[in-house]
Amino acid sequence: MKNSKIFEESKKYMPGGVNSPVRAYKGMPITPPIIKSGKGVIIKDENGKEYIDFVLAWGPMLLGHSDEDVVTTICETVQSAIAFGAPTELELLMGKFLCENLENIDMVRMVNSGTEATMSAVKLARGYTNKSKIIKFAGCYHGHFDGFLIEAGSGVLTEGIPGSLGVPKESIENTLIGVYNNGEQVRELFKTYGKDIAAIIIEPVAGNMGVIKAEENFMKTLRELCDEYGALLVFDEVMSGFRVAFKGAQTLFNVKPDLVTYAKIMGGGLPCGAYGGRREVMEQLSPMGGVYQAGTMSGNPVVMAAGLATLNKLKENPDLYTHIEKMGERLEKGMLEIAKEKNIPLVVNRQGGMMTMFFTNLKEVRCYDDVKTCNVEMFKKYFLHMLENGFNIPPSQFEALFLSVKHNEEHIDKFLETFRNFN
Repeated sequence: MKNSKIFEESKKYMPGGVNSPVRAYKGMPITPPIIKSGKGVIIKDENGKEYIDFVLAWGPMLLGHSDEDVVTTICETVQSAIAFGAPTELELLMGKFLCENLENIDMVRMVNSGTEATMSAVKLARGYTNKSKIIKFAGCYHGHFDGFLIEAGSGVLTEGIPGSLGVPKESIENTLIGVYNNGEQVRELFKTYGKDIAAIIIEPVAGNMGVIKAEENFMKTLRELCDEYGALLVFDEVMSGFRVAFKGAQTLFNVKPDLVTYAKIMGGGLPCGAYGGRREVMEQLSPMGGVYQAGTMSGNPVVMAAGLATLNKLKENPDLYTHIEKMGERLEKGMLEIAKEKNIPLVVNRQGGMMTMFFTNLKEVRCYDDVKTCNVEMFKKYFLHMLENGFNIPPSQFEALFLSVKHNEEHIDKFLETFRNFN
């Protein structure tokens, strides 16, 4: 079946024809490619067209598609173990790996997705502090949990409004909206609500309003406020964990989180997530403490095996991160040079293997209000041009582009040459 036929028939059985909204290419005048296969950084759709992939399953495929070592491990594992809903040595090995290799992780709990990790971490923070309110930041996405689905206003102090139908007002009344990289605005929130704030949750390197790194002084302010008011600082590293650095984005700051969430890369491409942190906090989880969280498939042996194969390969080959940094720098510099030549307003934000090209007249992009100045129509033309010429990139101005260890200079130079021909 061809792309268009598969997509049209899918609409009969799945809302919008997809199982995650961004895949529908809403706002783009084309049928999304229906992907059939992938190897390295090359994916192929049902029409037989090949693309150089810079989406990488929205981040997880840091080693590229169908890495030989990961595939071998999966095949070997499923011969004897698929699922038990019982303790296994593989989940012990994963837990031990995370605690021994990541900073500020004394204990960890496995889950099945990034959303499950973040919502569980917030529940744990509330249980530990016996407080109800949380602060999230405008433009940061932490999954589809009701309490996270808040639309920010224009950066004013607000308790938020629902960002999705089906979210009752009472589900978001305890969510406060912070302005990314604005410590004084967060300080005002604490002055007003501090005795009720259980946690701040933040992407230390944001990826869902495009790539924006938090500033050092801002992060220090968050830590100081949490310490002063008895709140927990939660880093959402679902996207940045193992990507911007092996030990994640928390190593970019002189700031210690109390809890950290992971997903994507740690599952080797299979559904996975985890949250971990200080021992005294994690021990509040059932069966040790009174905060209940469970999952039949949590710690699934096949997922743990794929994840361990991925993480061990990354740990044993630090040069892989050097390669990604080199490719990222080549792409970033090239895009800016071409944009200047062609008089295209462009800001490029990059951290390691995460990057966003913002089509804006601003000199820098530091927060969600900055992102909203982007020329979405220009981005749409750019996206369609790149896709037509064989590059799979995120179909939204407000997402991150990803690099893998399998991207090489030829792939980057082809990308740049294609962008040079963009009108």
